[in-house]
Amino acid sequence: MTIAALLLSLAQDWPQFRGPDGQGHSAVTALPLAWSDASSNIRWRTPVEGLGWSSPVVAGGKIWLTAAVGGASLRAVALETASGKKLHEVELFRLPSAPPIHRKNSHASPTPILDGDRVYVHFGPYGTACLSADGKVVWKREVKYAPVHGPGGSPALVGELLIFSCDGSDVQQVVALDRKTGEIRWRTPREPLPIQKKFAFCTPLAIDVAGKTQVVLPTAGAVTSYDPANGRALWTVRYGEGYSVVPRPVFGHGLVFVGTGFDRPTLIAVRPDGRGDVTDTHVAWTLERGAPHNPSPLLVGDELYVVSDQGIATCIDARTGKVHWQERLGGAFSASPLFAAGRIYFLDENGATTVVKPGKAFEKLARNEVKGRTLASLVPLEGALLLRTDTQLLRIAAD
Repeated sequence: MTIAALLLSLAQDWPQFRGPDGQGHSAVTALPLAWSDASSNIRWRTPVEGLGWSSPVVAGGKIWLTAAVGGASLRAVALETASGKKLHEVELFRLPSAPPIHRKNSHASPTPILDGDRVYVHFGPYGTACLSADGKVVWKREVKYAPVHGPGGSPALVGELLIFSCDGSDVQQVVALDRKTGEIRWRTPREPLPIQKKFAFCTPLAIDVAGKTQVVLPTAGAVTSYDPANGRALWTVRYGEGYSVVPRPVFGHGLVFVGTGFDRPTLIAVRPDGRGDVTDTHVAWTLERGAPHNPSPLLVGDELYVVSDQGIATCIDARTGKVHWQERLGGAFSASPLFAAGRIYFLDENGATTVVKPGKAFEKLARNEVKGRTLASLVPLEGALLLRTDTQLLRIAAD
């Protein structure tokens, strides 16, 4: 394989929620700027049976996603990247009936992880599984807890471990499975906090601090960083009554940026070099107006971008918390923003994508619409975007 072909292949990979770094960045050099349902840019559409708000993941010419058919048949689905042709559909778990969920959730919302010839899929308390790239089941594991509103947070692959949160109404804990066997390597109870609502839906983020790996994982009332070797808590920042926390943290400039959840979201910037309870010493700044309930932050250069669920986009100086601009994009938002090919893509809940130029001054480049409900995040390929609606997956190509 030539160097150019290798770089192209790597640019096509999107192996987990929010991409290779888990923070919404892609190395692709070209993406579509304008499209619509009627345009020639829609290269293929593949119906997806059932409902799932897991974002697609891509590697080796295959797209993987999950879906719940009838809310009870939990499946992994693989499509061919070039054509959208269905390659595999594997039922992994079957529930007696569809459990209750929030209207903005599904029974298949956590995003899979791809690693070499393995596919890891997660359905919260309904089960976690590992498949081979040809769709054969390698192992299954169930870690039970009582979810509120259904499954939400995606797992993270950290070394030999698959790490995820189990923040239900009954149990709040962090669990690490052996990636090869599915056996539980450790489980760490969350520190009890004096708050009424204790559930959350967060995805872990592994970061490097002074040459050592930490796993940052918010929950109701606090964000805690863990040592992945043993699950020991390293530091904690408390943020009061925040619950149902969804955004995945991002990391840069020596700060971790964390959303605090419902009912009144804030965004906090935390220095991750402390030990113990560092609430009073390690919060660098706080954003209150325009903080998101659901979409994750996006760091591009020196600026941090967020979009609130009500459609207010904000550009912030990542180091200081100074707001450069706030603009109304219109619509309601749940999907996390994407930075790729020098642009920021914001997808709302009703098929509209606003494309913005990064910078300290707001510059909208395009607004594009397709039909359908859209809560999963966009996925970039070289020259194309994957967009999942409530009924189908679309490949949108550049002109």
